[in-house]
Amino acid sequence: MKTLVLGSTSPFRKTILAKLQIPFHCAKPAIDESAQQDESPQVLVKRLAIEKAKAVSADYPKALIIGSDQVAVCEGEIIGKPHNFDNAVRQLTKFSGKTIIFYTGLCVYDSEKDNTLALVEPFTVHFKQLSQADIKNYLHAEQPYNCAGSFKSEGLGICLFSKLEGDDPNTLIGLPLIKLVALLKQQGIDVLAEQHKTS
Repeated sequence: MKTLVLGSTSPFRKTILAKLQIPFHCAKPAIDESAQQDESPQVLVKRLAIEKAKAVSADYPKALIIGSDQVAVCEGEIIGKPHNFDNAVRQLTKFSGKTIIFYTGLCVYDSEKDNTLALVEPFTVHFKQLSQADIKNYLHAEQPYNCAGSFKSEGLGICLFSKLEGDDPNTLIGLPLIKLVALLKQQGIDVLAEQHKTS
């Protein structure tokens, strides 16, 4: 099997990828994640997923490299990571009673063949009406300041939602695993066939 590399140091993506039970390396991509002028959320996350994968290819010239990027969109506005309590309060207050779409860009890049497969996976979150007490109690408990949208859906963030819509719950955490398995197969890694080799 080719070396598999996750072009991310996100603990969330690392945990999701580990579910596939095949060995992989992690590498930190050094790229500018700023949006370009008039760039749509879908174009942004796909571009950044590809750039992240390619950014670590010099260190892994014969590998399959996974890149991923995610943004939340509320009323047409791209919402990033809050980084602190006050920003998180503002984000969740804005989300109260609304529907937010998360777009996750995913890329699997074959650095030896210079072959790129990439896609964008949407996931929709319906928020309950949230009081300021709800928001502050949640943020003090989980401190999700490094998460786009100010919540962790795999934790207490689930208390903020009325409904989730999407093909794969892993998408919301940051790595669309169903689509990743399909892209890996197109690039020559059959996840199930690898199981007996790694056990």
